[in-house]
Amino acid sequence: MVESHHPLDAEFQRIRDELGLPRTFPDEALAEADSVASRDPLAPESASRYASLLEVPFVTIDPPASRDLDQAFYAERRGEGYFVRYAIDDLSFFVARGGAVEGAAWRRGETLYSPDVQTPLYPPAISEGCASLLPDVPRPAIVFTFELDEQARPKSTVIARAVIRSRAKLAYQEVSEHLARERERSGSGALAGQEWSPSLTLLEEIGRQRQALEIARNGVSLRIPSQHVERWSAALTGYRLTFEQESDVEGWNAQISLMTGMAAAEIMISRGVGLLRALDPPRPNRLRALRLTALALQVAWPPEMDYDDFVRSLDPANPVHVAIMQQAAKIMGGARYVAFEGAKPAQTDHAAIAAPYAHVTAPLRRLADRYVLDLLVELAAGRAPSPDLIRPLPQLPQVMQSAAYREHMLESMIVDFAEALLLRDRVGQPFEAVVIDLRRDGVEVQITDPPVRTVIRAPLFTYGVPGDSPVRPVLSADGAKLKVGATQLVLGQRVALRLDAADPVTRSIRFTPLPP
Repeated sequence: MVESHHPLDAEFQRIRDELGLPRTFPDEALAEADSVASRDPLAPESASRYASLLEVPFVTIDPPASRDLDQAFYAERRGEGYFVRYAIDDLSFFVARGGAVEGAAWRRGETLYSPDVQTPLYPPAISEGCASLLPDVPRPAIVFTFELDEQARPKSTVIARAVIRSRAKLAYQEVSEHLARERERSGSGALAGQEWSPSLTLLEEIGRQRQALEIARNGVSLRIPSQHVERWSAALTGYRLTFEQESDVEGWNAQISLMTGMAAAEIMISRGVGLLRALDPPRPNRLRALRLTALALQVAWPPEMDYDDFVRSLDPANPVHVAIMQQAAKIMGGARYVAFEGAKPAQTDHAAIAAPYAHVTAPLRRLADRYVLDLLVELAAGRAPSPDLIRPLPQLPQVMQSAAYREHMLESMIVDFAEALLLRDRVGQPFEAVVIDLRRDGVEVQITDPPVRTVIRAPLFTYGVPGDSPVRPVLSADGAKLKVGATQLVLGQRVALRLDAADPVTRSIRFTPLPP
């Protein structure tokens, strides 16, 4: 864990301690990590295992502060189509099965991110050092090589181990600005003239083609702005609360990752063994309820328009549309890991991707990916996997589910603390909010300034009017209206609130709705 000494960091650490997150790695794991950090993938004993792709000008594209770099990208045009190499760090070169480092990773499940530090899956000597695809150093990788047609559909996929050398560590924003300039005038972007610059132009081109293919196969991604706490030097606290939305470059980069995960899933299904990421399609009754919600909010959803096309038509900058996105997220349910051997699993598709899919592109940050990658190298080579490669697969779904729960709790508790801290000097003040979710026990609202989401108990919307009996809120069948006594609330409605309490110690805030 990276050390940090900001005044708020003690509270972030208290949250991590409440969740039982480890502060450091066991001594034996740290010692093991230090001992493998000097391993050289170019050593003669590695030559038979790794091909050389050192001449390929790979680049990485990540958030600017990232050091745990999992993927590197290269692309070139081939005739009417494309040639893509996607390199993913090969942890098997550094992390032995049955060792102390692997044992520590299984207890963690995934890397967890706090505003001040990260709780890594592997010791920093590995995750931010020897295994990370940092620039200008040789790294062992598992490389997916794609031949794509003119619409960016894979014609062939090869998976093999190779030594690579990234040429540059790039950030999403700088790539986005470069490509915007390149669209205006070729060669005018800040990153133009490098041997790897053409890959960036092709990332946008291929990314857009893959997005079109996603639409064609009825895939969908919900673009709900997510609530985050991040460092910000201009704030008195050193942090700020913000709603964050995926950038264009993140979206195109994600399409390359999705293509890789889809190819991995197809190989495992064809060979009858693997670990998939599955998501059930929306149930018909939930789709009907969502249509009624859209109708109640007067958001156009023509009868002939599919669910995925409707969701893509929603604008995340429109509060009413955000409310519908919240409902759309609920009808999809949650994704899960599915391990299988022999018989094909009953559910192979990921409904949001509209294809079989597997997690493979983040082995430094997600435990399961390393084991799927090791398996894929054998399957792609036509070799039967050993029992050691198959044995971990059935155990991984539960480990990853527990890690996902810890991730959710960590983010939720940190946001709750940040909201209370941000609002503690504004008790008694009025706020305007938008209703984004309705249920019988509470109303979820979103305040834009500051960016806060909170739930208010439904009975409070009687505005203190006494009654002969307790109020029973009534939720309409379409989920778009909630009747509380004489008050009727609808999704997307603006409501006035008064802040009654904000306590950073208990990480709680309390609002009272004001009469209209």
